[in-house]
Amino acid sequence: MDDNNRNLILAMVLSMAVVLVWFGFFAPEPPPPAADTEVSQSQTDAGGLATPAPDAATPAGAEVAASGSGDPSASAGRVTVKSPSLEGSISLAGGRIDDLQLTDYRETLDDNSPFVRLLTPTDSSHLTTVAEGTPVAPGGDPEVTLQKPYYAVYGWSPAAGTDPAAVPNAVTIWEVESGGDLGPDSPVTLRWDNGQGQIFRRTFALDDKYLFTVTQSVENTADTPFAAAPYGIIARHGQPDTQNFFVLHEGAIGMTDGELHETKYKNIVDLDPVAREGRAEITEVAENGWIGFTDKYWMTTLAPAPGQPFTAVVKYAEGADIYQAETRFPTVTVAAGQTASSESYLFAGAKEWETIRNYEESPGIQRFVDSIDWGWFYFLTKPIFRLLHWLNAHIGNMGWSIIALTFILKAIVFPLARKSYVSMAKMRELQPQMEALKERVGDDRTKMQQEMMALYKREKVNPAAGCLPILIQIPIFFSLYKVIFVTLELRQAPWIGWIRDLSAPDPSSILNLFGLLPYAAPARDSLVGIISLSIMAIILGISMWLQQKLNPAPTDPTQKMIFAWMPWVFMFMLGGFASGLVLYWITNNVITIGQQYAIMSMHGHPPNLFGNIRESVRPGKKKP
Repeated sequence: MDDNNRNLILAMVLSMAVVLVWFGFFAPEPPPPAADTEVSQSQTDAGGLATPAPDAATPAGAEVAASGSGDPSASAGRVTVKSPSLEGSISLAGGRIDDLQLTDYRETLDDNSPFVRLLTPTDSSHLTTVAEGTPVAPGGDPEVTLQKPYYAVYGWSPAAGTDPAAVPNAVTIWEVESGGDLGPDSPVTLRWDNGQGQIFRRTFALDDKYLFTVTQSVENTADTPFAAAPYGIIARHGQPDTQNFFVLHEGAIGMTDGELHETKYKNIVDLDPVAREGRAEITEVAENGWIGFTDKYWMTTLAPAPGQPFTAVVKYAEGADIYQAETRFPTVTVAAGQTASSESYLFAGAKEWETIRNYEESPGIQRFVDSIDWGWFYFLTKPIFRLLHWLNAHIGNMGWSIIALTFILKAIVFPLARKSYVSMAKMRELQPQMEALKERVGDDRTKMQQEMMALYKREKVNPAAGCLPILIQIPIFFSLYKVIFVTLELRQAPWIGWIRDLSAPDPSSILNLFGLLPYAAPARDSLVGIISLSIMAIILGISMWLQQKLNPAPTDPTQKMIFAWMPWVFMFMLGGFASGLVLYWITNNVITIGQQYAIMSMHGHPPNLFGNIRESVRPGKKKP
C-alpha cells in the first residue's frame, strides 16, 4: 500500500478512535434517587466562624420544603423583583431570594414557552398552578414543572454566649423598612428587631443583569457588646436534573484564592465526614473567592467583597438530601451603641460570557469567567470562543460566524496543511520508483522498508506529513465542540431556515422527507431514530466521501471496503451532533477539498477526483 493511503487510513483510524472513546466514556449517567428532607440548626465554633451543629446541614427553616403548611413563607409577605433580565420575588420569611426567572431566556424555542426558572421557593402557592396542582411558572406551559426548592438565604450565627434566639435565621419574618419593588437603582431594606437591643437590617440592591449586592448590618442599642458571625447560604433541595455528560461540569463550583474547585453532585454526596458538619469540604479563603452551584447555562454564586477573608463550605445533608454552598465570615463584636455591617454579592442568572467578564472587572470577582466550563483544552477553547463572539458581534448570525471561524482556523493551520499536500504530491512523483523497488526486492519486507526510508531521505519526503493536519484538527474539534455545547451564546442560536438552534442536532429527517410528509420524525434516542438522517448529516457524509475521493482507493480489498464505508459510518455517528458542530465539519471538509486540489495541482499532480469517483462506481478490471 502506498504511503498516501497509509496516512489516510491512519487518520481515519485516529478519528474513529476519538469517536469511539467519546461514546464509550462520555455517555450520560443515570441520576441518583432523591431522598427526603429534614431540619437542622446553625451555631458558632470556638474560632468564631459560622458552623452548623453536629447534625446540621441547612439553616433552620429549610426543612419546611417537605412540610407544606408548616412553611412560614406560605403566609409571609414578598418583595417583588423586577429588572430587565430578572423577575420574581424575595420572601420575608428569612429574607430568602427564592423566586427568580430569567426573562431573556425561554425553556424552548416556542415564543410562548415559559421563562427559564432559576430559583424556586419552598412554598409555591403564590405561583400559577394547573388544575392537577402541578406548579408551573406564571403564564407558563402546564407541562413544564417547577424544579425542587433552590434559594439563597443570609443570616447571623450566634457567637459563644450569645442567645441563639437573638439572631435572624432562615425562618425569621422580616419587615420592609424602605423601598418598594427591587430593581436597578431601587434598593430594598428589610428590618428585624430581636427585642433584646439589636436591630438587624438587610439591604438588597440589583443591577440591570444578575448581580445582587447584599448588605447585612446589626445595630446594637443594648448596654453590652453583641457578637455574631454573618453568613450566606445557597441551598438546593435534592439533585437537579442535569445533562450528566462527562465533559460538562454541573454541581458545586468555586474559586478560592486563585484556585478553581469543581465538585459534581455525586461527589458531594461522597465527601468525607467532618466533625459537626456532616459530609463537607471546607476551605479557608484569605482574601478573594466565590462559591455556588452551576448548571450548564445558569449559575447561583455567593461572592464576598474582594479582599474579605471567609470560609467556603460545600456540604451535603445525608438525611435531608440538601446540597449547600456557604460563605461564613469571622465573628463581629459590636460595641454598645455601634453598628457593624458585612457586604457581599450574589450572582443569580445566565452564564453570559460578556456579563460575567464585566463582573470580573467590576466589582472584581476573581477569575469569574472560569465559572464557564472551558474544558481540558481551555487554552484553545477560550480564544476560539472569543473569536467566535467577536465574529458574531460583527456578522449578527452565529451560523455564518461558525463558517467564518472555520476559514480563519484553516488559514492558521494552512502552512502545515500546505506541507502535507506538497508532501503528498511528492509521494506521487515517487510512485514509479516505489514500483521499481517492489519489483527489485520482491517479498523481502525488511529490505523494502530500508530502501523506502533511504528513498524518502534522499528525496526529502516525509511520509507522515499527511497525518499532521488531522492530528491538529482533533484538539480544535473538541475545543469547538466544547464552545458549542457549553456556552450560552450558542443556545437557541438560529442559522438559516429550519436550523433554529445551533446547539441542538438538525431537526430535519429523511424519514418524513424533511418535513414534506405530514408526520413528525421519530425521536433521535429511539431505535428508529438511529436511521433518521438529517439534511446536514447527509451533506456531512457526502463531503467526507468527496474528500476521500481526492486519493485513489487502496488496492487491498479489505482496506478498500473500509474506505468505502467510512464516510457513511461517520454520517450516522456524527450527524446527530449539535448542528453548529456539523456545520463546522462540513465547512472544514469543503475547504480541505479546495486546498488539497489547488496545492497538488500547483505541483503538477492534481487529484483525479472524477476519475476516482468513476472507479468507485464502476470498478475497472483488475490488472493481471
